[in-house]
Amino acid sequence: YFMSFLLLSHLFVGFHFLTKVKNPPLDKGFLPWLGHALEFGKDAAKFLGRMKEKHGDIFTVRVAGHYVTVLLDPNSFDSVLNDTVCFDFSRIKNQLLKRIFSLQLPNVQPTSERNWMKQHFQGLSLFKFSSCMNTHLQNLLLSNNKGCGPSEWRQDGLFSLCYSLLFRAGYLTLFERRDNSAEVYKEFRKFDDLLTKLARCMLKREERKAANSSRERLWELLSPGCLSGGSQGNSWQQSYHRFLQEEGIDAEMQKKAALLQLWTTQCNAGPAAFWLLGFLLTHPEAMEAVKSEIRGLSALQDTSLQHPLISLLEAHSTPVFDSVLSETLRLTAAVMINREVVQDKILRLANGQEYHLRRGDRVCLFPFISPQTDPQIHQEPQVFKYDRFLNEDMTVKDTFYKDGKMLKYGTMPWGAGRNSCVGKEFAVTTIKQFVFLLMTHLDLEMCNPKAKLPPVNPSRYGFGMLQPDGDLQVRYRLKRTQHEI
Repeated sequence: YFMSFLLLSHLFVGFHFLTKVKNPPLDKGFLPWLGHALEFGKDAAKFLGRMKEKHGDIFTVRVAGHYVTVLLDPNSFDSVLNDTVCFDFSRIKNQLLKRIFSLQLPNVQPTSERNWMKQHFQGLSLFKFSSCMNTHLQNLLLSNNKGCGPSEWRQDGLFSLCYSLLFRAGYLTLFERRDNSAEVYKEFRKFDDLLTKLARCMLKREERKAANSSRERLWELLSPGCLSGGSQGNSWQQSYHRFLQEEGIDAEMQKKAALLQLWTTQCNAGPAAFWLLGFLLTHPEAMEAVKSEIRGLSALQDTSLQHPLISLLEAHSTPVFDSVLSETLRLTAAVMINREVVQDKILRLANGQEYHLRRGDRVCLFPFISPQTDPQIHQEPQVFKYDRFLNEDMTVKDTFYKDGKMLKYGTMPWGAGRNSCVGKEFAVTTIKQFVFLLMTHLDLEMCNPKAKLPPVNPSRYGFGMLQPDGDLQVRYRLKRTQHEI
């Protein structure tokens, strides 16, 4: 009798558990195994936005054999980000490294790699890199206009201009090879154009040949022997090779890892600068506000020649520019944070609801939909407002609400938690330097004053900064008087 009572008790508790904790709404799609994979890959923002309208802030979709639970409530993100027992990123990361870069780094611990990155992108090393980047940007900007008269206009696509200058300056700063930056950039763009299809295993036969060819050529161009001719033996890239050696990575994988680092460090600054300048060119009020702020810095630079640009940008606040950058990233940074569920998890949301997540499934956070373009958080979320992140007293506005609750994350372009971007400060300083240099050295305008920004390439959702589907044609020339804005 007693054993029967215990059995009934356990059955009752199990039944109570099952009725209390439910699974997220499941949407399998119509295609066997594939599920929603094609729609997800074609335009993730459009697809997930539609799923959110249908199911709410949490739901599970079938994508190419995987069941992915998508969480779109920013107040509940920490339940995933802070749990390193039930959620893991390493297997997903290793699959992508092998698929995109043909790379395997089994012995490299994420903590060790992150600590190594911090040594280079913080403190004195950060200042050194930023100063070096500024020098290369100035040199490239002037050499790009070499032979042009003061009144001679040049025409280019804004995306091409920004990506080329920032990529080559970043390559020279971190890899320190002087004579092949143009070739590396050309090959990199071919590879980057096919990267999203590589990641999703959607390449056609000819595209696969092209991707493999570019990848192999970049391995060759970035190999330690090829790079050593232009550096002094202490470059950032050579330090990375030494780190990999200490972690037990063989020479072949070290060569392949160089391409990973090239893509990681150089794939976002150019697109970010394009969108920022594109928004300014198509929003005259915002352009004038930034120019006014830069005029103040230019006056300080003219009267304090001992303070280089990098020091001025560090010593003086630029609230208008910072707001423009935050607004640009809100609209165009589309990071996806993915985790694998490594043991069954009861996920408790901020509203008190609990959901059962199964071991072996995946979890996806997509901050681009919420908080970044959520109309309950940001009024008219699709509209560029240069002062969205400014208070009336010109201080930073970083407090946002949803459903009456203050959000920890009003925008998440740099990720969050343990995997947030280590190079954030370097990236922000680089973009700020680039925009300052362009505005103080060049007259820049759209070829067609009524032109609009091109739409985003929807296949880039989930891969950091979005890229345009097309370009914005601009013309530029050296200013007759430097710092005349």
